[in-house]
Amino acid sequence: MSAAKHYLADPTHAVLSSLHSLTLTNPSLLLDTPNKIVYRNPSSLSQPHNVSVVCGGGSGHEPGFAGFVGNGLLNACVAGTIFASPSAEQVRTCLQHRLPSQSKGVLVIATNYTGDVLNFGMGVEKARALGKKVEMVVVGDDVGVGRAKGGKVGRRGLSGTALVVKICGALAERGVGLEDCARVGRLVVNNLVSLGASLSRVHVPGHSIEEAKEEEERLGPGLVEIGMGIHNEPGCEQVKTDLPGLVTTMLGQMLDQSDKDRAYVRIGKADETVLLINNFGGVSNLELGAITAEVTSQLERSYGLKPRRIISGTLFGSLDGPGFIISVLRLADTGLGTGKSLLDLVDAPVNAIGWPRCVTGETWEKTYKPALEKTDEEEDEIKPSNLRLDPMELRKTLKPALNKLIAAEAEVTKYDSVVGDGDCGLGLKRGAEAVLKVLPSLSSHDAMMTFAKIVPTVEQNMDGTSGALYAIFLNSLASNVRNQDSSSPTPITTEIWAKALAMSIEGLGRYTPARPGDRTLMDALAPFVDVLKKTKNVKKAAEAAKEGADKTKGMKANLGRAVYVGGTGFEEVPDPGAYGLSIFLSGIAEAM
Repeated sequence: MSAAKHYLADPTHAVLSSLHSLTLTNPSLLLDTPNKIVYRNPSSLSQPHNVSVVCGGGSGHEPGFAGFVGNGLLNACVAGTIFASPSAEQVRTCLQHRLPSQSKGVLVIATNYTGDVLNFGMGVEKARALGKKVEMVVVGDDVGVGRAKGGKVGRRGLSGTALVVKICGALAERGVGLEDCARVGRLVVNNLVSLGASLSRVHVPGHSIEEAKEEEERLGPGLVEIGMGIHNEPGCEQVKTDLPGLVTTMLGQMLDQSDKDRAYVRIGKADETVLLINNFGGVSNLELGAITAEVTSQLERSYGLKPRRIISGTLFGSLDGPGFIISVLRLADTGLGTGKSLLDLVDAPVNAIGWPRCVTGETWEKTYKPALEKTDEEEDEIKPSNLRLDPMELRKTLKPALNKLIAAEAEVTKYDSVVGDGDCGLGLKRGAEAVLKVLPSLSSHDAMMTFAKIVPTVEQNMDGTSGALYAIFLNSLASNVRNQDSSSPTPITTEIWAKALAMSIEGLGRYTPARPGDRTLMDALAPFVDVLKKTKNVKKAAEAAKEGADKTKGMKANLGRAVYVGGTGFEEVPDPGAYGLSIFLSGIAEAM
């Protein structure tokens, strides 16, 4: 099971190596290995008298919080083992020995989990007993556990903690005193709502494979768990829904003021906000972008909220969890005047490995003029020609050939799954379906007008390498057909097609080294063009294309993804691109 596979089986070694890596990627940091404390080198501090900001907790939440040690964020981070709080002695050592002695106070930020609160709290009390001036802010921003169930424990700490760290770190960097740093930190907590969702719980390095199997079985196929915590805690409900439905449910729990159990913060249309979309760690950047777009759209459409800032990335992770957290911060007044608003502090520059490289506040605040984009109607008109192509006859020829190609999708996909990435059949099917939709609109007898509709359709609906090859070839074909235009209306003959096809295959050679014998679609296309040019017989040309495709079975690939695919599968199946093309060409021959 992939969820149980790790590069490091020893969790202790994994944690220590990860912490050590921060000193390699940021030379201004130091590591106290026995106490798992990452801290700033005293010589790197330009203002050692400023308030020191410290955070920490169990490992496994990278980049939080060790990755936030750096200018403008944290002075130090105290790490525990995976998903376990550091000890009070670790915290005391950090507060007493790993911070500048000139500091006018220490602000400790901890997430609202029992172990973190107790151990950081004990460390804080020990430091106070030794004369240190220390304040502690406990972050609870989760709405997944309502008031009734949360009881005296309160809200759990989620990714909103990253915003608390960011804002308090910026205040300390500006020289603000300890009391105000702590007050604003609590202000942020009181204006934060967060909620997570995940497709599965995570597997901790060093744990058994059986445990991973149990977790996968617990949350069945198609289910997503809303309210899942960052330490594998179960969520509040399991649902089967799509992304828009999931986001609707999550935002409802976060912002619906009628839900008295979860309406922790009143956020209305008149409020300015910051939106954070946090990756648990296992969501691809592609999907995280789609999630960000969906959340932003629903916030504006359903709640009238247009965030002043949007931050998307992995800030407070949960190992490789396939989940995400939505955090919304209401921008309350800090009472500190110009340059120290919550928005100013979110925008403040930082120099730390774990904070995402965000666009500047200036970029957000600038007013941009709408771009003038040409529409299809505004583009240059297609130059007419005297080459005639009966649209009705063209439909009679292309429609059955395209349907035949669509019907072959499963077989082409099967072949491509053996020797490629399995997308060839779907790509051909998408292109064929798109051209089928265009066929009824073909009315002009001018061949160039027909090309003008079909070629862009192929370009827009077929992607990947094969899509590019077809697009280049068809554009070249259109050009080479036009080059045979005459001064009076002339039907396109087989001779005109053959000559244009031969010239187009030469043109294709300028962009790809593929030749017959390389196990590509050229093994079907080149024989078709050669035989058509010699015989002017479409059926014989199609037979040559089929024969060429059949010969690719057992042929070793010289180009394409098949070059990198191991095994002997190529001996059993033809090249999928050549096979798909031969199916289409056979369909044309049969229809004529």
